[in-house]
Amino acid sequence: MARQTGIIKLKGTIGGMTFYKTSADGHLVREKGGIEKSRIESDPAFQRTRENGAEFGRAGKAGKMLRTALRALLINSADSRMVSRLTQKMVKVIQADLVNERGLRNVIDGEAELLLGFEFNLRGKLGTTLYAPFVGAIDRVSGEITVDLAPFVPTNMIVAPSGTTHYKIISGGAEIDFENEVFTVATSETAILPWDATPTVAVSHMNQVTAASTKPLFLALGIEFYQEVNGAMYPLKNGAFNPLALVTVSGL
Repeated sequence: MARQTGIIKLKGTIGGMTFYKTSADGHLVREKGGIEKSRIESDPAFQRTRENGAEFGRAGKAGKMLRTALRALLINSADSRMVSRLTQKMVKVIQADLVNERGLRNVIDGEAELLLGFEFNLRGKLGTTLYAPFVGAIDRVSGEITVDLAPFVPTNMIVAPSGTTHYKIISGGAEIDFENEVFTVATSETAILPWDATPTVAVSHMNQVTAASTKPLFLALGIEFYQEVNGAMYPLKNGAFNPLALVTVSGL
């Protein structure tokens, strides 16, 4: 992989070289691959390649389902490489499936708990931002996905980016049917609160999903930062440093 330089940037394939653009790395160029797709799809020598491809595709689809379910929280809380990082994590979830044969492994029979602690925004991690103790819980019987924080002093327990004047705590509970590609999600948030030395009241969020669910359940917790200017609240740096992470996972 090489970078394109100069004023004129190309896109497409010329003379065996493919020119393309990525959001993270800009304009790049690479040599076109030499193995035909038809051979990969039928040649016994590429059986493992086909199996890996099937599972990678399944992981990508599962990651997209999770992202879609949590979209309301992710709009302002994700880094540019989050999609690829989540896909890689989903591959490990699928590889933990001890029921199905290679190539047929899936998220349902894998270990969704491996997603626990996944940070959606590496520019602002929840683990290095929120130091106030919290308790996350998933009650499959009732379908209640909850998170509770005891009163705390914001400036002591929240590491905020420069320019922060206010913040709010957000959470979401999601029930995801990866096989049928449907989900149920509920979200909660506090009011926009001052980031100062005044102790907060207790925070309690309850996100309701289907009672007695047999599908993987997820609890995401995050913070959004704001700056007050002339009495109006503005998302700080367009949410570039807002943390969001999976803090409780129940995969069955």
